[in-house]
Amino acid sequence: MKIKARRLSVVLCALVGVVIWLVVNPASYDEIFTQVEDTGAESGAVVSDDFSEGRLATEVLEELAVKGRAPKTGYAREEFYDGWPSIDGCSLRQRIIRRELGESAVIADGCNVVSGEYDEPYTGKHLVFNERTEISDGIQIDHVVALSDAWQKGAQGLSADERYEFATDPLNLLAVDAEANKKKSDGDVATWLPANKKFRCQYVARQVSVKYKYGLWVTQAEKEAILRILTNCPNERVIGV
Repeated sequence: MKIKARRLSVVLCALVGVVIWLVVNPASYDEIFTQVEDTGAESGAVVSDDFSEGRLATEVLEELAVKGRAPKTGYAREEFYDGWPSIDGCSLRQRIIRRELGESAVIADGCNVVSGEYDEPYTGKHLVFNERTEISDGIQIDHVVALSDAWQKGAQGLSADERYEFATDPLNLLAVDAEANKKKSDGDVATWLPANKKFRCQYVARQVSVKYKYGLWVTQAEKEAILRILTNCPNERVIGV
């Protein structure tokens, strides 16, 4: 399977000597979270200095299978994971929030982000958080490719370990505005796009990256919607492919 081969792949940046592992396993979390760049309305959340050297999103999209949705029968969040894992004592949720807020993040107890600010990608708004309760209420961690969508487009055939990797892969996670995330729900590109038009090209390229990495498919309507967005940015690149 494609995911098996990509466990061994690395992205090498010869100019700056940065190596970013994009296949998720507990041993590589520190590398992922110390070397990725923060998210902004103008940028993707997991990028490397050689991001421009990746494959074109339009090319990778053509390699995705096109099928109808499989039945949702048997879907449950627990088929992927049961709560955010703890990595070196800090939950994955806190690590993703810290990644997005970047240098502005104020940390308490070694893990918890209690304040900070960032350009939220789905709305394009600059959000400022002065206390932890504001972060808890205002930010949700979104699966860029929703778990339910994945279940209906190939994830049923993945092993339990592969589904766990999919659900906890930083490539597939963004800290986003809570209300925007609720509106997205489990929609794919054919049914939902970020209100922030400047982020749409990167958003669909990220979906293509995740679906290719985990061997998932797209519907015809979804593929057409992705192509419409990429028409405006034909040089958009995928991540880690």
